[in-house]
Amino acid sequence: MADTPYGLVAEFATEDAIVKAARQARQAGYRNIDAFTPFPLPRLARIMRIRDSRPAWLGLAGGIFGFLLAFGMQAFVSYDYPLNVGGRPLYPLSAYAVVIFELTILFAVLFLFVGLLALNRLPRLNYPIFNAPRFHLASKDRFFLCIKAQDRQFDRESTARFLRDIGAVSIALVPS
Repeated sequence: MADTPYGLVAEFATEDAIVKAARQARQAGYRNIDAFTPFPLPRLARIMRIRDSRPAWLGLAGGIFGFLLAFGMQAFVSYDYPLNVGGRPLYPLSAYAVVIFELTILFAVLFLFVGLLALNRLPRLNYPIFNAPRFHLASKDRFFLCIKAQDRQFDRESTARFLRDIGAVSIALVPS
């Protein structure tokens, strides 16, 4: 629907204020919230319960893929084109170590890079929150808390009143 908003965004002046506001929003039952700050706040991440183990699994999968690719590639070459030079074994694992190490690291990083882009839905050329007034201050000195319209408890009037009551400096409706 064209008239459904993205959510309500509230501006806070200090980091303590946004941490307190996020805690109160969670206690009030809001679950679909997001925070925007000019620098990382570990306290805020704990309150918002941001825990995602998928990047670790992506790195592990990429590392395993790189290891198997490097080992398989070199084993295939040694089997298909055997060289018996000075009693060298057919599969010299010590000679494989450098390539295995390099491809393990390469594919772990590539899986992480591409996976993080996909998990964060990037590149995101237009994000509705960017249309909020004063949101450009999020990269300078202000802190913003957004309660999204997808939240079960979201109601324009009551959510705006709640944000005002917890100390928001300004509140804006973000169009979708």
